[in-house]
Amino acid sequence: MNRIISLIASSTEIVHALGRGHEMVGRSHECDYPYDAIKNLPVCTEPKFRTDGTSYEIDQRVKAIVQESLSVYRVKADIVDQLKPTHIITQAQCEVCAVSLRDVEEAACQLIDSHPQIVSLEPNSLADIFEDIDKVGTAIGAKQSADNLAADMHKRIDAIKAKAAALKTKPTVACVEWIEPLMAAGNWMPELVELAGGVNLFGEAGKHSPWMTWEQLVESNPDVIVVCPCGFDIERTMQEMHLITGKPEFSQLKAAKSSRVFVGDGNQYFNRPGPRVVESLEIMAELIHPDDFAFGHERTGWINHKTM
Repeated sequence: MNRIISLIASSTEIVHALGRGHEMVGRSHECDYPYDAIKNLPVCTEPKFRTDGTSYEIDQRVKAIVQESLSVYRVKADIVDQLKPTHIITQAQCEVCAVSLRDVEEAACQLIDSHPQIVSLEPNSLADIFEDIDKVGTAIGAKQSADNLAADMHKRIDAIKAKAAALKTKPTVACVEWIEPLMAAGNWMPELVELAGGVNLFGEAGKHSPWMTWEQLVESNPDVIVVCPCGFDIERTMQEMHLITGKPEFSQLKAAKSSRVFVGDGNQYFNRPGPRVVESLEIMAELIHPDDFAFGHERTGWINHKTM
């Protein structure tokens, strides 16, 4: 039987969606779903910086580490070695989101006696997410399960896409991935907006999330604003929404006037490139076309910023 260590929250979800959760022997400190199934697994990583404080303080700590060409998380190689993994799943896409591929390879080569297979994921787009599901399935001997999962996801995505395409209106949408400093959502997020029947204003599909200014946001005057910082749940994001809603120009924005400023769970959904990207699309459809889509994600996946 496989002995799998997942060092990314999204790959932990993939392994479980493929029916191989019982083969996991370790996880990262950020893996939190499905919670009951993974909560007691040994934690194999830790951050190199304090994760409390404001988004600005976190941003400064991360930048200080990344500027030295270092990953912001470290592998607990001694724990990994004790677990004797056959597979370690990590990613090469973003060293702010997970342990770097370099760190894992160094630990595997120098310190881990079981010589595990390193499965490196690189999700930049929706297509990449499906490719990563296939890559994990192939590596752990669950290729058919991966095919079945992908087929089900495609079916659900296509249904939303078809319904949204038939709608007459296409609201403009600004997705905010970090509050201070402001960052727009990139990677697969522009694709989700378009699939859900919106017009994405910032960020390019398949490319890293870009910085943006408040002036750019005001000038674009979006119909819908979705604030879903990477790694933040709804409650954590609401603690900093005053940095946006407190701006003097905020009340004059179309999205504010029509009460279409939303806070999404950026940790569980939008910024997690795994099977629940479909739920992220469902949430986006609810926010952009509330009269046409209702999947029941309100209060769990998103809230109106005035709710709390």
